[in-house]
Amino acid sequence: MADEQLGTFVSWDYVVFACLFVVSSGIGVFFAVKERKNPSSEFLVGGRQMTCGPVALSLTASFMSAVTVLGAPSDVYRFGGSFVLFGVAYTFVVIATAELFVPVFYRSGITSTYEVLCFFNDLFFILKGQYEILTTTKWILYTGVVVFAPALALNQVTGFNLWGSIFATGIVCTSYCTLGGLKAVVWTDAFQMVVMVVGFMTVLVQGTRKTGGAASVWEVAKNGNRLDIFDFDPDPLRRHTFWTISVGGTFTWLGIYGVNQSTIQRCISCKTETHAKLALYFNLLGLLVILVCAVFSGLIMYAFYANCDPWTAQSVTAPDQLMPYFVMEILGDYPGLPGLFVACAFSGTLSTVAASINALATVTYEDFVKQCCTNLSNKASGWISKGLCIVFGVACTTMAVAASYMGGVVQAALSIHGMCGGPMLGLFSLGIIFPWTNSMGAAGGLIVGIAMSFWAGVGAFIYPALDINTRPLSLSIEGCLQVILWTTGYCNSSVFHRSSLADHWYSMSYLYYSAVGFLATVTAGLLISFITGHTRSQDVKPWLLRPVCNLFCFWSKKYKKMCWCGVHHELKQPNNVRTSDPRKKSGNINQIKFDSSHEPEYNRTVKCLLIKPLTS
Repeated sequence: MADEQLGTFVSWDYVVFACLFVVSSGIGVFFAVKERKNPSSEFLVGGRQMTCGPVALSLTASFMSAVTVLGAPSDVYRFGGSFVLFGVAYTFVVIATAELFVPVFYRSGITSTYEVLCFFNDLFFILKGQYEILTTTKWILYTGVVVFAPALALNQVTGFNLWGSIFATGIVCTSYCTLGGLKAVVWTDAFQMVVMVVGFMTVLVQGTRKTGGAASVWEVAKNGNRLDIFDFDPDPLRRHTFWTISVGGTFTWLGIYGVNQSTIQRCISCKTETHAKLALYFNLLGLLVILVCAVFSGLIMYAFYANCDPWTAQSVTAPDQLMPYFVMEILGDYPGLPGLFVACAFSGTLSTVAASINALATVTYEDFVKQCCTNLSNKASGWISKGLCIVFGVACTTMAVAASYMGGVVQAALSIHGMCGGPMLGLFSLGIIFPWTNSMGAAGGLIVGIAMSFWAGVGAFIYPALDINTRPLSLSIEGCLQVILWTTGYCNSSVFHRSSLADHWYSMSYLYYSAVGFLATVTAGLLISFITGHTRSQDVKPWLLRPVCNLFCFWSKKYKKMCWCGVHHELKQPNNVRTSDPRKKSGNINQIKFDSSHEPEYNRTVKCLLIKPLTS
């Protein structure tokens, strides 16, 4: 096998792949023409009239990126089918997002998730700007991983042009984000989701046929210990166990979903809160479908290479190249099908990059531009929004170069999210779940959370975990015709001195970074709040809170009241308040006034009371 040279892309592969970019750009042009007469204020939120179907597909496509298409099968190939347990984490995450976070964001009438921070108190508002800078950097860096890693893997295996694919991705994403706004992003994601499923199904069918059928795949995977899914070892140093994936994965993805601008922006673009929740639950089905496809692709790939591992045989230079190498071997004789798989991988890339660009442009416009320039016309707002899309499109494309130093696709991507998402999740949770949190607690908790998560994450980058913790499964090269192994550069990491800190704290599973940041933020925030004096109940906005404690004190009304510190969170919506967005009729949110004695729980326009206090 080491001497065999797989075929490269042929003309039909390029045609199939080019169709993905043409259709994606065409959707942007379509919505640019269709929505040209609509107010520019609807550009970033789709007019708040989206339905649950396309939003659900968009959510799935934007987070099931090329990281999943290339990285997940490789992870299953090397470490086994325990990756499927991420389905447990996805379930918990979607339920928590739909029932805990989305109601608060949707009813607040916000466009940027960080606007909610200024509702809590003044210091939260100060933290908002600082944290926006951190999360903006995180998303640009993450997008660099998403763009560069699949482009490099495909380049080295298929001969697909590296920089051509990177720049094509950046140009196409930036173009349809700039032209069509959120509607173009959502509908393009829906199309790309279909391409991802078709690409995976092609690999599954042909791969199963090449390996002798489903029964053969299952038997080989079982003999190779790839089906040992449930490992209940509680050791936090283990890379993937039931606990690290279900618990650590929940915190990691909740930081990505629950309080993430890209997710929330799609949810608040729905016409009703019910549509927003349904979009998330339908999205869960999509996540599980893609997850199962990725896991079975990894098992089929292992069965195919059970006796001749191309990574050990040095036919590929990195694990992330295994999937495209496998695809070229089983589909290389069918012109156009390798191009379909590349389109599948880049569909995830396009959707993720577009989501990032749109979210970054929205946050910057709402929280910086509008605060500095209060009298912008609709035309000026539209041009500024489009200009921001171009700026962040260039930034995300440029950042792709830095991603070459981050190692494996899956672990690098989730590590970035974990280090930044955990403290962010903790900060929002302090405001939404715990009514007694004060300004000092919020500030102190955020600082401690960031310090702890970055300490663990950066330390692990410098001192990678040993194989005793990651436990890769065995791979064989007995069936290879000729293997040339270069051993001169090999060194055993055990000969180097490693401190106890490196063998324990830095060796913690990367899935726990988010949990560490979350727990540190919440714990420090609550302790500081109690020491410095908790927030008075009359200063808390009931519509910002979710009655989570009711689940644990359901038997006693007395204890529920104690947990809520006197906050009357069960306020009902007055009959005279409309649930629709009155800005469409009034034209200016700052002109809307409400009777403060009947502060509603469901009110999408209350942000004017807190961002700009109104006189009676």
